[in-house]
Amino acid sequence: MSKPFRFGVQLHDLPHESWAEHARKIESLGYSTIFWPDHFGTQWDPMTSLAALSGVTERIRLGSLVYDVDYRHPVVYAKASATLHLLSGGRHEFGLGAGWMETDYVSAGMTYDRPGVRISRLDEALQIIRSMWTEERTSFEGEHYTIRDIEQAAELPPGQCPDLLIGGGGKRLLGLAGRHADIVGINPTLIEGKVTPDTARDLAPERVREKVGWVRDAAQQAGREADAIELNSLVFVVALSDDVSGLRQGLSQNTGMSVDEVSDCPLFLTGSGSEICDRLQKRREETGISYITIQGDDLATLEAFAEQVVEPLAGS
Repeated sequence: MSKPFRFGVQLHDLPHESWAEHARKIESLGYSTIFWPDHFGTQWDPMTSLAALSGVTERIRLGSLVYDVDYRHPVVYAKASATLHLLSGGRHEFGLGAGWMETDYVSAGMTYDRPGVRISRLDEALQIIRSMWTEERTSFEGEHYTIRDIEQAAELPPGQCPDLLIGGGGKRLLGLAGRHADIVGINPTLIEGKVTPDTARDLAPERVREKVGWVRDAAQQAGREADAIELNSLVFVVALSDDVSGLRQGLSQNTGMSVDEVSDCPLFLTGSGSEICDRLQKRREETGISYITIQGDDLATLEAFAEQVVEPLAGS
């Protein structure tokens, strides 16, 4: 059974003088969630930003998309996420990933291990974090982490932990997500550590269906109800217009995908509001993807998208 539509906004920073008003504006437009990625450079820190937003908003959920397991210790993640969940009145969506952007590691002087090592580290971290949310004491001994009788991260009400979000593009990571996550982001594979011209092609329609299948199979093998998992997609390009033929042709040339594949790729939402609504409904029927996150850099785009797509679909 399909989940109701929800829509998120990914931010990297906000206007310095009016950041609170800007966040409240996004909330008023009907978006479900403000997300923050986790990278170095000039973007704002996600932990600090989400904590600040919890104090100036009332309803909108606050998520990490996603924290990198290597940037902070899992004990730190458990403590910070539980605190934010309490401060926000239960509005935190805790996203954690295995890390992918090699330039972040290089610039910070951190070791960029091969994907299998990073995914194993993520698996151990998730076990520690879940335990620290729910248990009075946690001990853990693995290949990457050793935890000795540490206290619970915070006194979370029973059954009211943050929703856990894991995004990925490869079979092993999406299998891990199917076993652990409440929300799974269906992403392109970024094994090269950067976005390349081939990245978008990994979310051609048949690839999306295959990736969703990996999540569902892993969930069922773990004894979970696959339909209970909410599926998310992150959009790179939104263009609301009755004539997007030129844009689609350009994206086709840049990605090596056909124009039809570009039209149906989750990375791109192009066309009139009604066409985008129809495509999202069809994609949900075919794949179960119901949680759509767009970039929040342009307020005019957020307003138009809210009017033409969010308002007709959210909650349905």
